[in-house]
Amino acid sequence: MKSKLQLIVLVFITLTTAAQNKMKKAEELIDKNDPGWAFVEDWIKTAKNKVEILPVDAAKAKDALYKTQVTTRSSMGAVVFMTGGLLIDDGWIRILGSGNAKFNRSLPDWNKGKTFNEFGEAPGYLLIADDAVGGFYLLNGGGLGADTGKVYYFSPDNLEYEPLDISYSEFLGFCFNNDLDKFYEGNRWNGWREEVTKLKGDEVFNFYPFLWTAEGSDINKCSRKIIPVQEQYGLNIDLRKQLGFEK
Repeated sequence: MKSKLQLIVLVFITLTTAAQNKMKKAEELIDKNDPGWAFVEDWIKTAKNKVEILPVDAAKAKDALYKTQVTTRSSMGAVVFMTGGLLIDDGWIRILGSGNAKFNRSLPDWNKGKTFNEFGEAPGYLLIADDAVGGFYLLNGGGLGADTGKVYYFSPDNLEYEPLDISYSEFLGFCFNNDLDKFYEGNRWNGWREEVTKLKGDEVFNFYPFLWTAEGSDINKCSRKIIPVQEQYGLNIDLRKQLGFEK
């Protein structure tokens, strides 16, 4: 996998430069000589977990790459430009790309208004993926701590930003090969897979009692309903504030 230093240089230095200067055209961000997709594609071919590559629309991909301002030499730029998104483990984890009818969100459009206000700004972090139970994966741009370029998990069972100490490229490896049953232990209910396969890419399961409460510790005893992912993200942020996690 690509080095952590390379990830930081290719992703967040690019974003910072874009914020300070005129945004680069999509053509300037497409690296035909050293595309990151060749690496990502090889990782997918040897993945232990099921990975679905959603078809890409060329126009949407070009637009998403321009708005993200990341070179396709990086793994994140490659996913944005070469896929409509990636679905892991029958859609349990959804990695943002340039959008698709099955996963109708692009990485830049999903982040706009949440992690930055205008395209070209350097965000404190980026939302790069989410899961069926309302958890969100964030790439730190400096707003979450000194470990710029590392991925955090915004967990639904404690509402904390949990540092995973992995880069974006390593996050892909985590999704492709990690024991997800172990990572999500306690957050997968009986019969979850059948229900998740029917979930749209802009939906999540909302649980009551909340998973972060003592009453919600047994997910099989919680009631659940499908709600828009936008609603769940807003709820998580509001609850963090109400609980005093954010001032």
